[in-house]
Amino acid sequence: MSKPVVAARGVRRAYGAVAALGGVDLSVNDGEIFGIIGPDGAGKTTLFRILTTLLLADSGEVSVDGFDAVREYREIRKRIGYMPGRFSLYQDLTVEENLKFFATVFGTTIAENYDLIADIYRQIEPFKKRRAGALSGGMKQKLALSCALIHRPRVLFLDEPTTGVDPVSRKEFWDMLSRLRDGGITILVSTPYMDEAARCDRVALIREGRFLQTDSPEGIGRSYRGRLVAIRGPRMYAMLKDVRSFPGIRSAFPFGDSIHAGFDADGDRAREVERWLRDKGHGEARAEPIEAGIEDCFLSLSDEGESGRNAV
Repeated sequence: MSKPVVAARGVRRAYGAVAALGGVDLSVNDGEIFGIIGPDGAGKTTLFRILTTLLLADSGEVSVDGFDAVREYREIRKRIGYMPGRFSLYQDLTVEENLKFFATVFGTTIAENYDLIADIYRQIEPFKKRRAGALSGGMKQKLALSCALIHRPRVLFLDEPTTGVDPVSRKEFWDMLSRLRDGGITILVSTPYMDEAARCDRVALIREGRFLQTDSPEGIGRSYRGRLVAIRGPRMYAMLKDVRSFPGIRSAFPFGDSIHAGFDADGDRAREVERWLRDKGHGEARAEPIEAGIEDCFLSLSDEGESGRNAV
C-alpha cells in the first residue's frame, strides 16, 4: 500500500486556553479531492496552516509528500500550492503582474506551466491589465488559484475557496478542481457548503477541533443509524420546539423549508410525529421518511453532541 501524500497524527494546537485542534488524525491519498467540512471556528484554517508549514502544532506529527513538516518544511513549500480563505494577492498589482511575481518566486515562468492553468487563466486573461483589487469575487478566486498552481505543485491546499462567490462561479471552480485532480494533483479543500462536499472523493466532518467522521460522501450518508423524517408545515420554529420534545427523538434541526428529525430505527416515526404535532396544535404538519445525506449526518452529530448523544 502506498504512503499517504498528506498525513497527520495526534495534531493539537491551542491559542491560550482555547483548543483549536484536539488531536487530529488525517490521511490523504494520492490523486484525491479530500474535503474538510465544518462551521466557522471548527479548526479548519488552523489545520491548513499547520499542514502548509505556516504554523507549528503544539504536538503531533505532520508529513506532506513524504517530508516532515518541522524538519523539512522548505521541501514541502516547494511542492505545495496554498490558497487561503482570505484573498491575499497584491491588490495594487495587475492580474498579469501577480501571476508573474508568483512564477518568479518559484523559479519558473508563466509560459513553462501555462498548460496547467490555461483553462482557468483564459477566463481572466482579457482582464490581465486590471488590478487584482478591482476584480469580482469569482475572478479573484480564479486568479488566486492560478497563482497557487503556477509552479505545478504536488498538493493543493484550498481553504474555503468559494466563500462569497456566486453559484455559477462556484460550479465553474469545482469543475476546474475535478480536472486538476484528473491531472494528478492531490487536493485538500475546506468548505462550509454541503453541495461542494458531495463532489469530494472523501470528506472529514470537523467540529470543535476534532474529526467526527471520515468517509466518502455516500459512505457518510449510509452510516446514519436510525430513521430520518422531514417535517413541513407553518410556524416552523414553534413546531421545531415541539418536535424536540417528542419522546425518544435523537436530533432535530431546520433544513431549508423543513425540519429534519432523527429517531431510532423502529416504528413508523413519520405518522407518530405527525399525530404528536397535531395534538400540539400543528394541524397542517406533514412528515415523510427520507434518506440521510452529508448535511444530515453533520448536523445531527453536532446537534446530538450538544446534548450528550451520538447520532451515527
